[in-house]
Amino acid sequence: MNEWLDPLLLSRWQFGLTTMYHFLFVPLTIGLALTVAIFQSAWVRTDKARYLQLTHFFGKIFLINVAMGVVTGIVQEFQFGMNWSDYSRFVGDVFGAPLAFEGIVAFFLEATFIGLWIFGWDKLPKKIHLGTIWLTVIGSITSAYFILAANAFMQNPVAYTINEEKGRAELTSIWDLLTNPIALAAFPHTIFACFMVSAGLIISVAAWHLYRNQHLDTMRPALKFGLWMMVIAGVLTTLAGDQLGLAMVDAQPMKMAAAEALYHTATGANASFSVFTLGTPDGVQELFSVRIPYLLSFLSTHTFDGTVEGINNLQAQYVTLYGPGDYTPTIWITYWAFRWMIGLGLAHMLVAVVGLWLTRGGRSPKRTWVWKVAIWSFPFSLLAMSVGWVFTEMGRQPWLVFGLMRTADGVSPGVSGVEILISLIVFTLLYGALAVVEVKLILKAVQKGPDDAPVQDAESGAHQHAVTVY
Repeated sequence: MNEWLDPLLLSRWQFGLTTMYHFLFVPLTIGLALTVAIFQSAWVRTDKARYLQLTHFFGKIFLINVAMGVVTGIVQEFQFGMNWSDYSRFVGDVFGAPLAFEGIVAFFLEATFIGLWIFGWDKLPKKIHLGTIWLTVIGSITSAYFILAANAFMQNPVAYTINEEKGRAELTSIWDLLTNPIALAAFPHTIFACFMVSAGLIISVAAWHLYRNQHLDTMRPALKFGLWMMVIAGVLTTLAGDQLGLAMVDAQPMKMAAAEALYHTATGANASFSVFTLGTPDGVQELFSVRIPYLLSFLSTHTFDGTVEGINNLQAQYVTLYGPGDYTPTIWITYWAFRWMIGLGLAHMLVAVVGLWLTRGGRSPKRTWVWKVAIWSFPFSLLAMSVGWVFTEMGRQPWLVFGLMRTADGVSPGVSGVEILISLIVFTLLYGALAVVEVKLILKAVQKGPDDAPVQDAESGAHQHAVTVY
């Protein structure tokens, strides 16, 4: 029983659950902001009503998602002081800097211009109003960068010095912190993946309506847009992921070794990538695998004869550097999370490629299962991003800040397991209720579909019914 009331274990579960829940809204917010901005730009440029209808339609879903994301994000940040006070005391001067920028600059920019966009339809000229949604896009993407920069410090601590007298890390250069190689590599990979999530939603929603032969004038271009967005964003996500892999190998070689369950250092053909592996329950010995020779070497070094360090060798190095301890993450989690991330992302790209082929030249698929695949494929990219974050964070263990602070040393000393368990149960129930509300609101908006083509004031160019849309 005492093991289940361990403050460290419960704190990790609570932060993991709240973070993953909050993260469900983040990629949709970023991707839908761009989607809405593109559709509104198309309307301003062409004056075609269907683009205005799509702007309002996906704008509704965007705003529902933003509202829920803000609520869950606030709760997440409270945990730094509640459950991880020793971590906050030790690295708060460094870790808090990009979060402060995110709140003061990016979130303020995003929140301000979302408000102007919502209430400015019949008050601002069309092009100025269009500018508000594009500034919202910039704000959301900038916000993501600052958060990724904070997380990158945990993966690859830079721009700090240890104040021995005060017993904490102190920031030495905000520029070096914001240009952390991990942040620079993770940012495009994450943002392009967000666009994949948004594209997945567009594909599923458009397919649902087209399958029912409704809203054809709006959903046909929406489907085509979503399919192309998925393919382009998928390719860019893959290329950016390759660069992130190189940065990860340089900063955290144990994470790459854990992703492959590679226990012994390998070179060239021996550094193969296992597509599928079955091992012993402890994960130490391989029983069966399907492998691609040289691929792991290429992914890790961009050469076919590069050396990839194994878990055993790295464990010995870390014991020498940091003292006795187990520096190996949970292998089965990192191994399968890495593969699910890649597999789900590629599956969604395949859906889009097939969709583009089947809808070429204005064609419409006749088979029911084709539409059902498109409709139910939405979770693929979202789940790929979620397990990608599981891989990123679990692959760092047992470190809270890699090489600088262990996870066990960052938990709040004055919070009991019972207190954390109570808050964990409350958060879980609350988030469960919010999830039901979120899903119902989005499903209601999706099933209703776009509103009828709005009436436009010929003199002002303003949409006369825009205020009632939201």
